[in-house]
Amino acid sequence: MWKELCKEIIACRACPRLVAWREYCGKHPRRAYQGQSYWARPVTGFGDLEARIMICGLAPAAHGGNRTGRIFTGDRSGDFLYRCLYQVGLANQPISVNREDGLEVSGCYITAIVRCAPPHNRPSPEERDRCLPYLVRELRLLDKVRVIICLGAFAWSGMIRVLRELGYFRRPAPPFGHGVEERIGPYSLLGSYHPSQQNTFTGKLTEAMFMKILRRALRLANVQM
Repeated sequence: MWKELCKEIIACRACPRLVAWREYCGKHPRRAYQGQSYWARPVTGFGDLEARIMICGLAPAAHGGNRTGRIFTGDRSGDFLYRCLYQVGLANQPISVNREDGLEVSGCYITAIVRCAPPHNRPSPEERDRCLPYLVRELRLLDKVRVIICLGAFAWSGMIRVLRELGYFRRPAPPFGHGVEERIGPYSLLGSYHPSQQNTFTGKLTEAMFMKILRRALRLANVQM
């Protein structure tokens, strides 16, 4: 069933603006990637299908996941994320550059609210809502997940919408913040600033801050086993 879902995601062309942008980026690579073949399609989730921890981002990067075909791969955000996952034992190597580089994650699953790279990293609310049913189905399939790390406010609000669709309500919706922890239904939601260059280069998000989030997620996952 997961493979069938992935096929549906990869074939999706529901958002004309996102389709146009992802394909434009594939035809106009950055100088550093000249000569590389871009994925330029929707990007599926990646990781351990028995995971108890889910990590949810905003969307693939235009010259990261949209190029490599794997979420958080081939860009600075991914370098930060996988380096931290490696340090806590959730990944077998500290870097990911392409889909065939041998990376494996254990105990976690990595996904995004929107599956196509959006212009300026800003999906519209309509694009988000068209994509959310894929995440609803993904979370249903990953029935061992109990801890969800939301990378940024967009992922936080999107995940709350997903949980409402699954029948888990919190009113009012809890606000996003780095280090915020909320229980919604069977899930513990943890908020973290997104590991974008804008946050990591300015010190808004440091490795120490993110490692604290990961260690909290591991403790919660173990408690609920």
